[in-house]
Parts: sequence; C-alpha cells; structure tokens
Amino acid sequence: MSNNTKMPDGLLPLFPLEVVLFPHTPLPLHIFEDRYKEMIDECMALQREFGVVLVRGQGVVRTGCTAEVVEVLRRHEQGELDILTVGRQRFQLKEIHSRRTFLEGAVEYFDDIDFRPSPVETARTAATAHAELLRLSGSSETPPELDHPELSFQLARIATDLDFRQVLLEMRSEADRITHVAAHLAQLLRQHTVGAAMKNVARANGHGKHLPHLTDSE
Repeated sequence: MSNNTKMPDGLLPLFPLEVVLFPHTPLPLHIFEDRYKEMIDECMALQREFGVVLVRGQGVVRTGCTAEVVEVLRRHEQGELDILTVGRQRFQLKEIHSRRTFLEGAVEYFDDIDFRPSPVETARTAATAHAELLRLSGSSETPPELDHPELSFQLARIATDLDFRQVLLEMRSEADRITHVAAHLAQLLRQHTVGAAMKNVARANGHGKHLPHLTDSE
C-alpha cells in the first residue's frame, strides 16, 4: 500500500465499530457523531483511508482493516452523512493515540505470507454453500468468481459471527481461510436446515423430538 493512505503524521484515524471489515468488501455507514464527521470530512478532503477496528468491552481488537470512502450517498440537513466505504488493507495496531477527538493508531500493514493455492474442491464446496445461503435468504447478490484472489473474504461476507470474521481477518493464508470458511458456511446451512425443520414440526405438533438426525454434532 502506498504511503498516501496514511495521515500526514503517519497515524491512521480509527473508527471503532461492532463490525469486522474485510478487504474488497463494501461497508455502508451512517455518520452522526461530530468527531466522526470531522474524521470522515478530513479523510475525504485528503483522500485518506481510516481504520475499522472491532470493539471489545472497553477496548478494541488490535487487527483491523482500512476503509476508503467511495461515495457520499446522502448529506442530511443536520450534517449527518450516509457514505459507502470499501475495505482495503489489513493492519495491526501498534499504538493508540487519543490526542484528537477521534482515536488514531500507529499501525503496521500486512498481507498473506502463505501463498499455497486453495484446495479446489474445498473452494467449490464453500462457493456452493454460499450460493445456497444466498438463495435461502432471498438475496440478489451476485456470487463471486471462483478465481477471485481473496475468495475467502468474498464468501465470508454472508457470515455475521464477529468472532469468526475476526479470526478470518487475522489469518495469513488464503488456503487456510477457504477451509475455515467452507466449514463455517456448512454449519450455517445445517443450522438453517434444523431451524426450518423445527418450525415445520412445531406447526404440526409442537415438538422437535423427531429430529435427532438433524441435530447430531459433526
């Protein structure tokens, strides 16, 4: 990543959220706090990115992803903003500074260090599960191409489990991520199947005791 994605003093503005952002993944945001309106205005004026970090308790997780503002969707009369951002570069926080109204961090950017190709069958299994989950949810989202260089992040967009997403963000091997994603999406499909079956049984007789084969552990 070029140095022009950093603030002039080398610190990255931080936006703590209950979100784990992946590279190349869109993230719409509603900006209403004055400190973050200041931060976003500054980032747009200087064409800089900011860092999205997951909130944990009273602190933040030390691995995050930068976000670039790609479009201002709406400016409200009271100064609030609806923006569309997209994830760019993963980073690790080395230090956090609170000298401004918003947090800033000294960060170290990182990429994968293991470049083994992803297992083809595992990738196809993950993609099939992803497509089925999209169908079941009624989503019109277009599935990613199997040859996407970071297919794991694209497939994992559908997952809402923050712990899973954070672990994935920190992994430095696409092959390992694909394996992790395939297992997680398969679990989501099983959960959906069990939930749907339980609803059908409940409508019939109010009991779920006829479904042991659906609830067996792996």
